[in-house]
Amino acid sequence: MYERNSQDYDNLLELLRRPTAPFREQAVRDAVVARLGASGVPWFEDADGNLVIGHADPSVWRRRLERRQREPVRLFIAHMDHPGFHGMRWQSKDRLEVRWHGGSPTRHLRGAEVWLAVSGRECGTGTLVGASVASHGHGMERAVIRIRELATGRRPAARRLYGGFRFRAAAWRRGTRLHARVLDDLVGVHAVVETACTLWEGHHAGRRHFTGLLTRAEEVGFVGAVAHLRRMHTSLRRGNVVCISLEASRTLHGADVGRGVVIRLGDRRTLFDTRATRVLEQVADACLERPAQRRVMDGGSCEATAAAAWGLPVVGLTLPLGNYHNQCLDGGEGCGHRGGVAPEYIDLRDLADYRRLCLGLMTPGLPWSDPWQDVRDRLTANLERYHRLLEVER
Repeated sequence: MYERNSQDYDNLLELLRRPTAPFREQAVRDAVVARLGASGVPWFEDADGNLVIGHADPSVWRRRLERRQREPVRLFIAHMDHPGFHGMRWQSKDRLEVRWHGGSPTRHLRGAEVWLAVSGRECGTGTLVGASVASHGHGMERAVIRIRELATGRRPAARRLYGGFRFRAAAWRRGTRLHARVLDDLVGVHAVVETACTLWEGHHAGRRHFTGLLTRAEEVGFVGAVAHLRRMHTSLRRGNVVCISLEASRTLHGADVGRGVVIRLGDRRTLFDTRATRVLEQVADACLERPAQRRVMDGGSCEATAAAAWGLPVVGLTLPLGNYHNQCLDGGEGCGHRGGVAPEYIDLRDLADYRRLCLGLMTPGLPWSDPWQDVRDRLTANLERYHRLLEVER
């Protein structure tokens, strides 16, 4: 999986080449829709622009939730955006004032290169010539870009433009390491889409229990996910649902790039559901050749927090991510000054395990109702072994 020139690798690169920013996910959406259409996977777009995969329209999705079954719906959630900027106003013919949305580097920004897009198509390049940091300290608030190139004919209205940091290419690899301007969370989107396509192409029995939710504007507070959860709250609470958050998360000690997919025990805000996490661990033991890593990934929060806030059981899968939010935190290619601008990176072996685990979760007959039976059996056997020693001397 992910050998050069393989279909998996080509599908991944097609997605990583698409420009995206919060509220400007249309290019990613178009790539996803094309891939789903080629494999005959049903989907619809909800009223807020999120993509729901596995159902042809909202009424089908609601009916699926209201039809109680022993097997839970596995609701895989990933987001289509990445931190980036929106144009605000032209200061001059070649200087654009922008507002940044999401996290970003906060140091060594002057001279950083950016790409620009309009209506889902890249159209130019520029450099940062000034920036102010937001009061929360986790990213820029506003910046000024000097336009180097803008291939749009007439100069577009400032508010139509959006963009992000630019590097030597949209994506490139060195051995098993993949560098890109955007990996968080297009690798999660890729995993959801390819899982769906595998299920539908193979007429897999588990596909009736699959739903994908690809959300907008996660980077500014899970906006798309919250919109969908609020709209579908009653049906989701009635249904038998397990939410599976797919992310690429800042590498931490015990969650290292290249050492396996991470079973996420929680994020910065909450711990995840212990029953569903136990099923996830059993699937990992059964379908992965390398052991999965396990950690509370408290470097940030994810959409599992939003689902938990609406009363749904949640688990998390994540890829260890170098240089989270394009910050030079972990070194590597294209990383200059620490704290400055850098491409993100993952290990493709971790991504292969991530995909295997997603598909493994769709296996029919997993012990969702009582995943701790095997542990109880072991503990009970141990009790019997030592039971006589519990006798108290009188």
